[in-house]
Amino acid sequence: MTIESGDSEPSQFPGGAPARGAPNLLGQVTFNRRELNRILDLYGRMVAAGEWRDYAIDFLKDRAVFSVFRRSSEVPLYRIEKDPKLAQRQGAYSVISATGLILRRGHELDRVLRVIDKPQLALAN
Repeated sequence: MTIESGDSEPSQFPGGAPARGAPNLLGQVTFNRRELNRILDLYGRMVAAGEWRDYAIDFLKDRAVFSVFRRSSEVPLYRIEKDPKLAQRQGAYSVISATGLILRRGHELDRVLRVIDKPQLALAN
């Protein structure tokens, strides 16, 4: 990556880290560390179970999207979206299926992820 004069690397903030609650300098919506840890924890368990194989993260101006894939050449199985404009209404978080159906929407990420974070059924011997 080349940095032109006057530009800084996106991961570096002048004068240290930005204050909590400060707007993103790049004008993008992002997942915070707690949200990303929760999503990646679910992703890791689903990879270990053989359900998911790949992911993509998009930080857009109006929302952040975490997409999960069974195969990287296919459409995403699920999209986990954070849309701050909906925070006061239906909730900022949503899980959307491959067909575009909103499976769950809400104010708390953990509750929204439950729709795809179902415990595996154990067979009794």
